Amino acid sequence: MQRSLPPAQAWSSALIAALVGFGGTVVLVVQAMRALGATVEQTASAVTALCLAIAIAGAALSFRSRMPIVLAWSTPGAALLAASTPGLAWPVAIGVFLSAALMMVVLGAVPALGRWAERIPASIASAMLAGVLLPFCLGLFRLGAAQPLLVGLLVAVFIVARRRVPLHALLLVLASGMLLALLRGDVAPLPPGATIGTLSLVAPVFDLQAIVSLGLPLFLVTLVSQNLPGLVVLRAAGYAPMPGPLLVGTGLATLLVAPFGAHAVNLAAITAAICTSREAHPTAAERWIVGVIYAAFYLLLAIFSPGLVRFFLALPQEVIVVLTGLALIPALTGAIEAMLAAREDRDPAILTFLATGSGLTLFGLGSAFWGLVAGFAALVADAALRRRS
Repeated sequence: MQRSLPPAQAWSSALIAALVGFGGTVVLVVQAMRALGATVEQTASAVTALCLAIAIAGAALSFRSRMPIVLAWSTPGAALLAASTPGLAWPVAIGVFLSAALMMVVLGAVPALGRWAERIPASIASAMLAGVLLPFCLGLFRLGAAQPLLVGLLVAVFIVARRRVPLHALLLVLASGMLLALLRGDVAPLPPGATIGTLSLVAPVFDLQAIVSLGLPLFLVTLVSQNLPGLVVLRAAGYAPMPGPLLVGTGLATLLVAPFGAHAVNLAAITAAICTSREAHPTAAERWIVGVIYAAFYLLLAIFSPGLVRFFLALPQEVIVVLTGLALIPALTGAIEAMLAAREDRDPAILTFLATGSGLTLFGLGSAFWGLVAGFAALVADAALRRRS
């Protein structure tokens, strides 16, 4: 029996999902890699490796499971890394990526750990994420004093686009920011480097302090803010995914590409909703092909990603700050909603949020770690007091 070609909407849905996932937050990934000390070549390698892992692992998981498994890089993870202490040696960052990926593999391979992970209070993890994202969004408006035209115009585009075409809002903001920078003549000459996909292998250095301070929060924020919502999206579309194999698969994909600079590959949520709906393919049993088409588009992005990275590095820092802040507002909104959803956990969540957002560094450990410490300590204390009352 001859198999028919995928319908046109399968191609269009996959293309939109790929463009939204890549274009909406690639500027944040570039900023995160540069904050960790990556060179232009290493930053291009990181984006290329991420795209390759999303493409190859996503296609393999979709084909094997016969479900549209849509992968993405960890946007909250990139924000966490971008907010980390500047000057961290790049080999140490590679060790952090590998450690977080190994944690995800172990979690997926051990069913008992998976059941434990699903019981992590979403309020605490979301509060940590909100604290990580807050400084980026505040930085957007702090820049308003020096660049009122830039900030005002891009905020206006964001507001109108979120109302009229919410799915494409971040792409329109990105295009508007780049166009404005070009019209003002603010784009610097492109830094030297490759134009076609390149990979730069770096030997990892495993630093316990960095792993605890960055690796553990990276693992948790990727799990709670990306992988678990990704499973929810698949279930909402009528599928019954096995969490273990998917967590192991994404963790292994990250392990393989982390030495080239990839920080985290995980299940997508928003872009997955585009590819798992009936509008993407009318037949649920054949909808897995949309995940394969999506993967093919990411393979194309991997080929041309170094040229795109060089262009983003040529943009003025003010444009990068505004684009990053606007790109993270939807994620911040979702994190705050989840943080305050459980009324009984609000005090621990607020403590987590404030400690993380403060930028506290103590004993060489960053604020994301101390935010988790504050939140879980408050939860334990609250539970003990309730038992005594």
